[in-house]
Amino acid sequence: MNPIPDSFNRLSISIKPMQINRQLKRWRKRGIRSLVAVLLLGGVVSCGDNPTSEGSTQSITILGSITGDGADAIEQVFAPFTESTGIEVIYEGTDAFATILPVRVEGGNPPDLALFPQPGLMRDLAENEQLVALDSFLSVEQFTAAYDETWLDLGRVNGQLYGLWARADLKSLVWYRPDRFEEEGYAVPESWDELMALSEQIIADGGVPWCIGMESGAATGWVGTDWVEDILLRQAGVAVYDQWVNHEIPFTHPAVKEAFEAFGAIARNPEMVLGGAVGVISTPFGDAPQPLFNDPPGCYLHRQTNFISTFFPESVTVGEDVDIFLLPSMAQAETPPILVGGTAFAMLSDRPEVRSAVEYLLTPDPHEIWVGLENYVSPHQQVDPEAYADDLTRTQAEILAEATTIRFDGSDLMPGAVGTGTFWSGMVDYVGGADIDVVLEAIEESWPEE
Repeated sequence: MNPIPDSFNRLSISIKPMQINRQLKRWRKRGIRSLVAVLLLGGVVSCGDNPTSEGSTQSITILGSITGDGADAIEQVFAPFTESTGIEVIYEGTDAFATILPVRVEGGNPPDLALFPQPGLMRDLAENEQLVALDSFLSVEQFTAAYDETWLDLGRVNGQLYGLWARADLKSLVWYRPDRFEEEGYAVPESWDELMALSEQIIADGGVPWCIGMESGAATGWVGTDWVEDILLRQAGVAVYDQWVNHEIPFTHPAVKEAFEAFGAIARNPEMVLGGAVGVISTPFGDAPQPLFNDPPGCYLHRQTNFISTFFPESVTVGEDVDIFLLPSMAQAETPPILVGGTAFAMLSDRPEVRSAVEYLLTPDPHEIWVGLENYVSPHQQVDPEAYADDLTRTQAEILAEATTIRFDGSDLMPGAVGTGTFWSGMVDYVGGADIDVVLEAIEESWPEE
């Protein structure tokens, strides 16, 4: 699951003068190539044609799941595009994106672009021929210049490219406080065995190793699915993970059961996790890291995606008061795989101004504006590292760029009845004490027939 943090509604998002100056310098270095490309390639503006003149204003609509100040950030991302082309961009954010979009498509009133938080729905619409293939009007070279093959593959359906990735969420991160590690003499673990040994040492020293919170309203349980996916990648390997996501092996497969149990060894153990199983189920995911910053700490480790830092206390300086390490590998001498989530733009109407917006999104400029406003990582490989607001987010971007194995959130790729249904609820049941075999069988039985 890739939810939009509620804290985005609390953030004050504005482009600071320093950010503007940095962006203007980058555009000057590029000879504002991206905006020229929009004008020339998009076919929207030609000599003697002024789209901003009275009576000729054009617009495009975007529907997405990002709301609040996050929606304001999207407006700022498209501000240079509107200024250069005269094309107004109207963004609509909704918490019911997955419900509203199919209804609008079926009703003949689709948005021009949609910002998908889950690729499964994007794939469904593409297979129903309700999306426009981006490689029907753009060259392969334009895409390979912007994204590596991993992200291009994630945007393809039946060999055609439909998704243009806006943001990536790194899920395989463990947050910790360097000052407390130094005081206690703890070292960052380099293997799963070392991680478990560290957890036991923290218990022996009178502390609690982990903070976990799975409560997330209607999406309660997604934190647990992320844990299982991360563990399965490390325990069984990418081949088994891919088979599981594609339902080539069932939820009742021994490898899946072992991943659940490895998570359960932490989440169902009251010595391992703050508040025990009841605390895991009832604690909102955004509140879960707070005890990390208590004195003494309520916990020492918190595994969560990069956007969790938006929930940290205002007094916390990311990169100084708190740092990250990758959830370690379970295999000898293996670089840990990276579990990611993300959001992607897809095109539902084929008009010149919509094409121009897609061409703009293929340039690094909008992504550099966006990462300067919000603490997430862009999968666009031309983004200037200096565009990131802080060093730790810049480090996360380097981790993503250098990763040898990347896999997308499995629950987001599964049919909705499973990935955002029984898998979520099954995690709650399991952590709450339900029999593992009963839980796995129930999830398996919910998988839609082919």
